[in-house]
Amino acid sequence: MLQQLHGEFVSEGAVVLRGFFKAWIEPLREAIAYNEAHPGPFFRDYTSRPGQPRFFGDYCNWQKVPGYRDFIQHGPAGAVAKALMGSQRARIFHEHVLVKEAGNDKATPWHHDEPYYCVTAKQTVSIWLPLDPVARDSCVEFVAGSHRWGKLFRPSKFTQGSYDHRSDVLEPVPDIDAQRDQYNILGWELELGDAVAFDYRTLHGAPGNRSRSQSRRVISTRWLGDEAVYVDRGGETSPPYPELAKSLLPGQPLPESLFPYCA
Repeated sequence: MLQQLHGEFVSEGAVVLRGFFKAWIEPLREAIAYNEAHPGPFFRDYTSRPGQPRFFGDYCNWQKVPGYRDFIQHGPAGAVAKALMGSQRARIFHEHVLVKEAGNDKATPWHHDEPYYCVTAKQTVSIWLPLDPVARDSCVEFVAGSHRWGKLFRPSKFTQGSYDHRSDVLEPVPDIDAQRDQYNILGWELELGDAVAFDYRTLHGAPGNRSRSQSRRVISTRWLGDEAVYVDRGGETSPPYPELAKSLLPGQPLPESLFPYCA
């Protein structure tokens, strides 16, 4: 199955993974509850108006939250990532938790992840794992094949504004919603244990949580394949990893102490 999914992943830039993570739903729910009670330094509340159901996120806590660490080191995600990328090994970049409570209507804007990051690699994959069932109309969506366009789009903050990166290598994100019929847009209904995997360069966005009864709790784990190196984006990155800028030159390999191999 993973061999077939590898071909689809390379072609489309996003694939659905059915039932791979059923055993990890409850442990990861407990881990997110722990994370919410013990937020990290990058915790962000994206809720846009008073009285609105919450939308919040946090990341780069996997070494401090036991449930995340156990999943990354002992769960199937690393092996799945390696198979999808077709890489020799898979190493963790970071985890990212996003929670949209029932009825939060704030959309996550269309973007792709590569320009946000201070790293680049030949093979990349994010595994978007929801801990609640997700209806098709509340699922993250992807522009099929956009990872092969050879473009980098200006990264926007989920609050306001854009990151101050070099403008000579970045383009504005196309208005996908205004011309949806011109693209092959992928999205799925997801049951517990399902996930979606996508390339760092695949354009994606997420609607608000249209459910009136349940939150959409998601943990994304971001993986790197072969020849991952540090890159200078010419400004702030997300995650920031300021220690890399102090110790690495562009093109140098990432330290295994911060980004260990898990598969």
